[in-house]
Amino acid sequence: MPESRVPRRRRFLVCEPRHFAVQYAINPWMRPDTPVDVSLAQAQWQALIDAYRTHGHSVDAVEPVPGLPDMVFAANAAVVVDGRVFGSLFHAPERRPESLPYDTWFKSAGYDVYRPESVSEGEGDFVPAGRWVLAGTGFRTTREAHREAQEFFGAPVIGLTLVDPFFYHLDTALFVLDEDNIAYYPEAFSPGSREVLARLYPDAVIATREDAMAFGLNSVSDGRHVFISPGATALADQLTRHGYIPVPVDLSEFHKAGGGIKCCTQEIR
Repeated sequence: MPESRVPRRRRFLVCEPRHFAVQYAINPWMRPDTPVDVSLAQAQWQALIDAYRTHGHSVDAVEPVPGLPDMVFAANAAVVVDGRVFGSLFHAPERRPESLPYDTWFKSAGYDVYRPESVSEGEGDFVPAGRWVLAGTGFRTTREAHREAQEFFGAPVIGLTLVDPFFYHLDTALFVLDEDNIAYYPEAFSPGSREVLARLYPDAVIATREDAMAFGLNSVSDGRHVFISPGATALADQLTRHGYIPVPVDLSEFHKAGGGIKCCTQEIR
Protein backbone atom coordinates (compact mmCIF):
# COMPACT_ATOMS: atom_id res chain seq x y z
CA MET A 1 0.00 0.00 0.00
CA PRO A 2 1.42 3.43 -0.92
CA GLU A 3 2.36 5.53 2.08
CA SER A 4 0.87 8.58 0.40
CA ARG A 5 -1.66 8.32 -2.41
CA VAL A 6 -1.61 11.16 -4.93
CA PRO A 7 -4.85 12.89 -5.92
CA ARG A 8 -5.50 13.81 -9.55
CA ARG A 9 -7.27 17.04 -10.43
CA ARG A 10 -10.70 16.31 -11.94
CA ARG A 11 -13.24 18.24 -13.97
CA PHE A 12 -16.86 17.60 -13.09
CA LEU A 13 -20.17 18.47 -14.73
CA VAL A 14 -23.22 18.89 -12.49
CA CYS A 15 -26.79 20.19 -12.54
CA GLU A 16 -28.43 22.17 -9.75
CA PRO A 17 -31.43 20.37 -8.16
CA ARG A 18 -33.71 23.36 -8.66
CA HIS A 19 -36.54 21.15 -9.92
CA PHE A 20 -35.68 17.96 -8.02
CA ALA A 21 -38.66 15.85 -6.96
CA VAL A 22 -39.83 12.25 -6.85
CA GLN A 23 -42.74 12.30 -9.30
CA TYR A 24 -42.63 8.70 -10.57
CA ALA A 25 -41.11 5.34 -9.59
CA ILE A 26 -38.49 3.78 -11.85
CA ASN A 27 -36.36 2.07 -9.19
CA PRO A 28 -37.04 0.52 -5.75
CA TRP A 29 -35.91 3.64 -3.88
CA MET A 30 -38.52 5.95 -5.41
CA ARG A 31 -41.84 6.57 -3.64
CA PRO A 32 -43.87 9.33 -5.32
CA ASP A 33 -45.83 9.88 -2.10
CA THR A 34 -42.60 10.74 -0.22
CA PRO A 35 -42.10 14.50 -0.06
CA VAL A 36 -38.75 15.98 -1.07
CA ASP A 37 -37.25 18.91 0.81
CA VAL A 38 -35.90 20.91 -2.14
CA SER A 39 -34.16 23.45 0.10
CA LEU A 40 -32.33 20.66 1.92
CA ALA A 41 -31.47 18.99 -1.38
CA GLN A 42 -30.00 22.23 -2.69
CA ALA A 43 -27.95 22.70 0.50
CA GLN A 44 -26.62 19.13 0.33
CA TRP A 45 -25.79 19.48 -3.36
CA GLN A 46 -23.97 22.76 -2.71
CA ALA A 47 -21.96 21.07 0.05
CA LEU A 48 -20.81 18.48 -2.51
CA ILE A 49 -19.77 21.19 -4.98
CA ASP A 50 -17.93 23.04 -2.21
CA ALA A 51 -16.13 19.83 -1.21
CA TYR A 52 -14.97 19.24 -4.78
CA ARG A 53 -13.66 22.77 -5.14
CA THR A 54 -12.00 22.71 -1.71
CA HIS A 55 -10.03 19.67 -2.86
CA GLY A 56 -8.88 21.35 -6.07
CA HIS A 57 -11.39 20.08 -8.60
CA SER A 58 -13.16 22.21 -11.20
CA VAL A 59 -16.93 22.14 -11.59
CA ASP A 60 -19.08 23.14 -14.56
CA ALA A 61 -22.88 23.20 -14.52
CA VAL A 62 -25.73 22.51 -16.92
CA GLU A 63 -28.80 24.71 -16.54
CA PRO A 64 -31.68 22.67 -15.05
CA VAL A 65 -34.87 22.34 -17.08
CA PRO A 66 -38.35 22.56 -15.49
CA GLY A 67 -40.22 19.27 -15.64
CA LEU A 68 -37.06 17.14 -15.54
CA PRO A 69 -36.74 16.30 -11.83
CA ASP A 70 -33.94 13.74 -12.30
CA MET A 71 -31.74 16.00 -14.39
CA VAL A 72 -29.66 16.59 -11.24
CA PHE A 73 -28.24 13.09 -11.78
CA ALA A 74 -25.67 14.32 -14.28
CA ALA A 75 -23.71 11.05 -14.40
CA ASN A 76 -26.50 9.35 -16.34
CA ALA A 77 -26.38 11.75 -19.29
CA ALA A 78 -23.11 10.62 -20.89
CA VAL A 79 -19.74 8.98 -20.45
CA VAL A 80 -16.62 10.83 -21.54
CA VAL A 81 -13.31 9.11 -22.35
CA ASP A 82 -10.33 11.02 -23.82
CA GLY A 83 -12.60 13.87 -24.90
CA ARG A 84 -15.08 11.59 -26.68
CA VAL A 85 -18.67 11.93 -25.51
CA PHE A 86 -20.93 8.89 -25.68
CA GLY A 87 -24.40 10.24 -24.96
CA SER A 88 -27.51 8.67 -23.47
CA LEU A 89 -30.73 6.98 -24.44
CA PHE A 90 -32.64 6.48 -21.21
CA HIS A 91 -34.63 3.35 -20.46
CA ALA A 92 -37.48 5.26 -18.80
CA PRO A 93 -39.52 7.54 -21.10
CA GLU A 94 -39.73 10.10 -18.28
CA ARG A 95 -35.97 10.66 -18.45
CA ARG A 96 -35.36 10.64 -22.20
CA PRO A 97 -35.73 14.43 -22.59
CA GLU A 98 -32.71 14.91 -20.28
CA SER A 99 -30.34 13.91 -23.08
CA LEU A 100 -30.90 17.05 -25.15
CA PRO A 101 -29.76 19.74 -22.66
CA TYR A 102 -26.64 17.72 -21.83
CA ASP A 103 -25.86 17.13 -25.51
CA THR A 104 -26.32 20.86 -26.09
CA TRP A 105 -23.91 21.71 -23.26
CA PHE A 106 -21.22 19.38 -24.59
CA LYS A 107 -21.61 20.65 -28.15
CA SER A 108 -21.42 24.28 -27.01
CA ALA A 109 -18.22 23.35 -25.13
CA GLY A 110 -16.71 22.08 -28.38
CA TYR A 111 -17.32 18.34 -28.08
CA ASP A 112 -18.83 16.02 -30.66
CA VAL A 113 -21.55 13.84 -29.12
CA TYR A 114 -22.35 10.31 -30.22
CA ARG A 115 -26.00 9.40 -29.73
CA PRO A 116 -26.34 5.66 -29.01
CA GLU A 117 -28.93 3.59 -30.81
CA SER A 118 -29.42 1.28 -27.81
CA VAL A 119 -30.51 2.07 -24.26
CA SER A 120 -27.51 3.60 -22.51
CA GLU A 121 -27.39 5.55 -19.26
CA GLY A 122 -23.98 7.18 -19.25
CA GLU A 123 -21.72 6.83 -16.25
CA GLY A 124 -24.58 5.19 -14.44
CA ASP A 125 -23.53 1.99 -16.23
CA PHE A 126 -20.21 2.86 -17.88
CA VAL A 127 -17.28 3.22 -15.49
CA PRO A 128 -13.91 4.10 -17.11
CA ALA A 129 -11.24 2.18 -15.24
CA GLY A 130 -7.78 2.79 -16.64
CA ARG A 131 -7.16 0.45 -19.60
CA TRP A 132 -10.79 -0.56 -20.03
CA VAL A 133 -14.36 0.48 -19.37
CA LEU A 134 -16.47 -1.52 -16.93
CA ALA A 135 -20.07 -1.66 -18.13
CA GLY A 136 -23.23 -2.70 -16.29
CA THR A 137 -26.34 -4.32 -17.69
CA GLY A 138 -29.38 -6.12 -16.34
CA PHE A 139 -31.73 -3.26 -15.51
CA ARG A 140 -30.95 -0.25 -17.72
CA THR A 141 -28.08 -0.16 -20.22
CA THR A 142 -28.12 -2.98 -22.79
CA ARG A 143 -25.40 -5.29 -24.08
CA GLU A 144 -25.90 -3.70 -27.49
CA ALA A 145 -24.87 -0.34 -25.97
CA HIS A 146 -21.73 -2.00 -24.60
CA ARG A 147 -20.81 -2.99 -28.14
CA GLU A 148 -21.56 0.51 -29.43
CA ALA A 149 -19.35 2.03 -26.73
CA GLN A 150 -16.45 -0.30 -27.52
CA GLU A 151 -16.61 0.63 -31.19
CA PHE A 152 -16.85 4.32 -30.35
CA PHE A 153 -14.07 4.48 -27.74
CA GLY A 154 -11.81 1.81 -29.22
CA ALA A 155 -11.21 0.51 -25.70
CA PRO A 156 -12.14 -2.86 -24.18
CA VAL A 157 -15.60 -2.75 -22.61
CA ILE A 158 -16.09 -5.40 -19.93
CA GLY A 159 -19.72 -6.32 -19.43
CA LEU A 160 -20.97 -7.00 -15.89
CA THR A 161 -24.47 -8.25 -15.08
CA LEU A 162 -26.35 -6.64 -12.18
CA VAL A 163 -28.89 -8.84 -10.39
CA ASP A 164 -30.21 -6.85 -7.41
CA PRO A 165 -32.82 -4.18 -8.31
CA PHE A 166 -31.63 -1.94 -5.47
CA PHE A 167 -28.36 -1.66 -7.40
CA TYR A 168 -29.88 -0.95 -10.78
CA HIS A 169 -26.91 1.02 -12.11
CA LEU A 170 -23.28 -0.06 -11.99
CA ASP A 171 -22.35 3.12 -10.12
CA THR A 172 -24.51 2.07 -7.17
CA ALA A 173 -22.53 -1.18 -6.77
CA LEU A 174 -18.97 -0.23 -7.74
CA PHE A 175 -16.63 2.73 -8.01
CA VAL A 176 -13.07 3.25 -9.17
CA LEU A 177 -10.54 4.15 -6.49
CA ASP A 178 -7.62 4.82 -8.84
CA GLU A 179 -6.14 3.52 -12.09
CA ASP A 180 -5.54 0.09 -10.57
CA ASN A 181 -8.28 -0.67 -8.06
CA ILE A 182 -11.98 -0.50 -7.25
CA ALA A 183 -14.43 -0.94 -4.40
CA TYR A 184 -17.59 -3.01 -4.97
CA TYR A 185 -20.38 -5.11 -3.45
CA PRO A 186 -20.10 -8.64 -4.91
CA GLU A 187 -23.69 -9.75 -4.31
CA ALA A 188 -24.96 -7.04 -6.65
CA PHE A 189 -23.49 -9.06 -9.54
CA SER A 190 -24.13 -12.37 -11.24
CA PRO A 191 -21.77 -15.24 -10.31
CA GLY A 192 -19.84 -14.95 -13.57
CA SER A 193 -19.44 -11.20 -13.18
CA ARG A 194 -18.14 -11.70 -9.63
CA GLU A 195 -15.48 -14.02 -11.01
CA VAL A 196 -14.50 -11.44 -13.62
CA LEU A 197 -14.12 -8.72 -10.98
CA ALA A 198 -12.15 -11.03 -8.67
CA ARG A 199 -9.73 -11.80 -11.51
CA LEU A 200 -9.33 -8.19 -12.58
CA TYR A 201 -9.13 -6.74 -9.06
CA PRO A 202 -7.77 -9.27 -6.56
CA ASP A 203 -7.03 -6.48 -4.08
CA ALA A 204 -10.38 -4.68 -4.40
CA VAL A 205 -12.08 -3.15 -1.38
CA ILE A 206 -15.16 -5.26 -0.68
CA ALA A 207 -18.23 -3.49 0.69
CA THR A 208 -21.00 -4.93 2.86
CA ARG A 209 -24.64 -4.76 1.90
CA GLU A 210 -25.19 -2.21 4.67
CA ASP A 211 -22.61 0.13 3.18
CA ALA A 212 -23.94 -0.43 -0.33
CA MET A 213 -27.50 0.34 0.81
CA ALA A 214 -26.15 3.54 2.39
CA PHE A 215 -24.96 4.57 -1.10
CA GLY A 216 -21.35 4.04 -0.05
CA LEU A 217 -20.46 2.74 -3.51
CA ASN A 218 -22.00 5.74 -5.23
CA SER A 219 -18.77 7.55 -4.42
CA VAL A 220 -16.19 9.63 -6.28
CA SER A 221 -12.44 9.18 -5.80
CA ASP A 222 -9.65 11.44 -7.03
CA GLY A 223 -7.05 8.78 -6.24
CA ARG A 224 -6.60 9.92 -2.66
CA HIS A 225 -9.78 11.58 -1.41
CA VAL A 226 -13.01 9.59 -1.58
CA PHE A 227 -16.20 11.64 -1.47
CA ILE A 228 -18.52 9.20 0.26
CA SER A 229 -21.86 8.90 2.03
CA PRO A 230 -21.41 9.37 5.80
CA GLY A 231 -23.63 6.33 6.38
CA ALA A 232 -21.05 3.96 4.88
CA THR A 233 -18.93 3.81 8.02
CA ALA A 234 -17.39 0.35 7.64
CA LEU A 235 -16.40 1.11 4.05
CA ALA A 236 -14.86 4.44 5.09
CA ASP A 237 -12.79 2.60 7.71
CA GLN A 238 -11.59 0.14 5.07
CA LEU A 239 -10.63 2.96 2.72
CA THR A 240 -8.65 4.63 5.48
CA ARG A 241 -6.74 1.42 6.12
CA HIS A 242 -5.92 1.28 2.40
CA GLY A 243 -4.45 4.78 2.47
CA TYR A 244 -7.39 6.79 1.12
CA ILE A 245 -8.96 9.77 2.86
CA PRO A 246 -12.76 9.60 3.13
CA VAL A 247 -14.56 12.92 2.68
CA PRO A 248 -18.12 12.41 3.98
CA VAL A 249 -20.81 14.35 2.14
CA ASP A 250 -24.46 13.83 3.06
CA LEU A 251 -26.73 13.56 0.02
CA SER A 252 -29.48 11.69 1.86
CA GLU A 253 -32.29 13.71 0.26
CA PHE A 254 -31.26 12.31 -3.11
CA HIS A 255 -31.43 8.76 -1.81
CA LYS A 256 -35.21 9.12 -2.07
CA ALA A 257 -34.75 9.01 -5.85
CA GLY A 258 -32.10 6.29 -5.77
CA GLY A 259 -29.15 8.62 -6.23
CA GLY A 260 -26.10 9.87 -4.38
CA ILE A 261 -22.73 11.53 -4.84
CA LYS A 262 -21.66 9.83 -8.06
CA CYS A 263 -25.12 10.08 -9.61
CA CYS A 264 -24.85 13.85 -9.26
CA THR A 265 -21.38 13.95 -10.81
CA GLN A 266 -20.34 13.58 -14.45
CA GLU A 267 -16.59 13.44 -14.99
CA ILE A 268 -15.14 15.08 -18.09
CA ARG A 269 -11.99 13.19 -19.01
